[in-house]
Amino acid sequence: MSESNNPQLEALAAEALAEINAARETVLLDKVRVNYLGKKGSITQLLKALGKLPADERAAAGAEINRVKQEVQSALEHQRVALENAELAARLASEKIDVSLAGRGRPQGSVHPVTRTIERIQMYFEQVGYAVAEGPEIEDDYHNFEALNIPAHHPARAMHDTFYVSDFIGGASQESEAVASSNDIKYVLRTHTSPVQVRVMENSEPPVRIICPGRVYRCDSDLTHTPMFHQVEGLVVDEHVTFAHLKGVIQSFLKVFFEKDLAVRFRPSYFPFTEPSAEVDIACVMCNGQGCRVCKNTGWLEVMGCGMVHPNVFSHVGYDTEKYTGFAFGMGVERLAMLRYGVNDLRLFFDNDVRFLAQFS
Repeated sequence: MSESNNPQLEALAAEALAEINAARETVLLDKVRVNYLGKKGSITQLLKALGKLPADERAAAGAEINRVKQEVQSALEHQRVALENAELAARLASEKIDVSLAGRGRPQGSVHPVTRTIERIQMYFEQVGYAVAEGPEIEDDYHNFEALNIPAHHPARAMHDTFYVSDFIGGASQESEAVASSNDIKYVLRTHTSPVQVRVMENSEPPVRIICPGRVYRCDSDLTHTPMFHQVEGLVVDEHVTFAHLKGVIQSFLKVFFEKDLAVRFRPSYFPFTEPSAEVDIACVMCNGQGCRVCKNTGWLEVMGCGMVHPNVFSHVGYDTEKYTGFAFGMGVERLAMLRYGVNDLRLFFDNDVRFLAQFS
């Protein structure tokens, strides 16, 4: 800083330079600028006061004040650049990326446990000679109920158990139109995949050996039921088919599916489309048949229904009931998935929670 004949001006300049050097943030530096060079700043006020000085002193005083002003401006600019460079260096240091680290990558997706279970069931039955058949999810009343020996007064046909579709257009098959008049045809969201079995039998001759996987719909929702769920049903029709064949197929499948030599029992039951009918229980996979909360301390878990195809069903599709016999079985995919993977709430399969699904990757 140059020598000046005005000690007061030099003191002001020294004070300004000291405050500039002490500023460690651009905000504080801007306050120093305003205090000295703003509209009401100290140096600005000195320049405004030049008009009050005698004319012979005005030029020299103005030159001194402008020199100090330039020194302060230069110091401000130098300090501003230094502070901005320091802030940039600090930000770059905080955002530094270690390029030697391994990449993060993306988590790998996985097949949904329900889809995985369907594929596992299909794989087993395809290996033992079954074909996979599919059919419409919106079914006519005939194929969903009547062709399966379910009478009109059966509770399953009530509105509180079945989703009826009133505005479905163009879905009636020629077969169903031949059975029911056009004014009486009703459509439902299929309550089981058994109608697929009827359609296959209508269009093919024995022997038949199929499974029918797919979505089905019922008016039900709680911890163990959802309005939409998946079923896999199987059908075998041929000469001399007996319940012993059915028992062997079921026991073999359950052993392969659960990868355990589980105890299996068949309890007499009733289904309109099979006679005799049975419920299939397995020894609880959670407690190995010892009794727990899952099996309600019985040691057994119900996993599917089955039976010999009712002669009335064969009559609807034109099969000779004296020549052919057959068996059918049906299982809920979600229930099997719950037992295989230890899931205690059916709704978890449909919540799309990535944390839950990630367990199956």
